[in-house]
Amino acid sequence: MWWFQQGLSFLPSALVIWTSAAFIFSYITAVTLHHIDPALPYISDTGTLAPEKCLFGAMLNIAAVLCVATIYVRYKQVHALSPEENVIIKLNKAGLVLGILSCLGLAVVANFQKTALFAAHVSGAVLTFGMGSLYMFVQTILSYQMQPKIHGKQVFWIRLLLVIWCGVSAFSMLTCSSILHSGNFGTDLEQKLHWNPEDKGYVLHMITTAAEWSMSFSFFGFFLTYIRDFQKISLRVEANLHGLTLYDTAPCPINGERTRLLSRDI
Repeated sequence: MWWFQQGLSFLPSALVIWTSAAFIFSYITAVTLHHIDPALPYISDTGTLAPEKCLFGAMLNIAAVLCVATIYVRYKQVHALSPEENVIIKLNKAGLVLGILSCLGLAVVANFQKTALFAAHVSGAVLTFGMGSLYMFVQTILSYQMQPKIHGKQVFWIRLLLVIWCGVSAFSMLTCSSILHSGNFGTDLEQKLHWNPEDKGYVLHMITTAAEWSMSFSFFGFFLTYIRDFQKISLRVEANLHGLTLYDTAPCPINGERTRLLSRDI
């Protein structure tokens, strides 16, 4: 059995691969059509103009669904492993909410381009990166709380390093972006897709975009740490029939018969 066939380990793998493909394909398309500069554009710039915005939006919508599935499976796994730990239960629920909000933000970013609806796009980016960072932080605390019985120390330290990486990238991005948009480096910066080294604020722009890509890579690395954990969990979906017809008539019991839709060994 291959490693991705064990449990649900294919979920975080598919999430990272698919999201990376969304960034890469839209970037290649935008650069080929000369819609953006090859050197470190904003991630959103690679999906601003047609046709790459169609590809960017469609693929990120699917990525958001994969992310919701991954976050939910992680929630169910932690819940099953520590059903009586009150602190872990609360942190686990908080992580679920934060993760879903981050996925919602990703869907907003995918469907609202910054040149069309800047406020909506920025709100989605704040949800994606802000709630996503908090989600990583909560999951790292959970990894600490669950060691050494359930989680190994190595996994905790890897996740902690990734959270620090994410925090440094977020601080750099927010600081440089705030200075860049302070009003001293021109107007309508959100509409600007091409930058020259001679432009005022070029260095701040490059630091901001590099920090944004770096933050995204820290997210990818964090979800990849779920692969080994997800090898140890499977879920089953069952359909419970409460009658022999789908008409609005008196229920007809069928002795609790169940039709299994999806089954995997636990």
